[in-house]
Amino acid sequence: MTTEIRHIVFDIGKVLIHYDPNIPYSRVIPDAAEREWFFANVCTHDWNIEQDRGRTWEEAEGLLIAEHPEREEQIRAFRKHWHEMVPHAYEESVSIMEKLIDEGRDVTMLTNFASDTFREAQVRYPFLNKPRGVTVSGDIGLIKPDVAIYDAHARSFGLDPAATIFIDDSLPNVEGARAAGWHAVHFTSTEKLRSDLAAYGIKV
Repeated sequence: MTTEIRHIVFDIGKVLIHYDPNIPYSRVIPDAAEREWFFANVCTHDWNIEQDRGRTWEEAEGLLIAEHPEREEQIRAFRKHWHEMVPHAYEESVSIMEKLIDEGRDVTMLTNFASDTFREAQVRYPFLNKPRGVTVSGDIGLIKPDVAIYDAHARSFGLDPAATIFIDDSLPNVEGARAAGWHAVHFTSTEKLRSDLAAYGIKV
């Protein structure tokens, strides 16, 4: 591969830190079938992604409580216990990112994250402050895989799309980056990430 990569962009959730709403909800709604129903019908992925797009938790909770008043406590538990959903970092991935930074490479982050919970994550996981910067979807009202968020990130940090590689655990987000003219790899393991980067001449 002859492409020279000068910019490396990391996603965060499920690449650098673990994320699983079932962790607190296994206590909030102990019955597995009911919990599955709750995530499919109440606190859904589509509902949560709107907080990543910038909607306030107050508004988000209000909408669901109006529809499901009997589940108010369970709905409010999502934000209340959010910190439990991000229980640990992926140390090997973090180590790769830190090594790239230590080598003087240009590393930034691009994440679908609500503004307030991202600031909590930065306090809890200080390595999130090490890259040159971050674009947080909740701050700018755009979310992956919309090409506009990749374009906004490239503008903000002066990236040449053709010299940029993006790492994300979501295939649609990887494809969104490619649609924006970036190189992108699908994160499934640190071993695969090392080999994917090596294919671009980046040894870690």
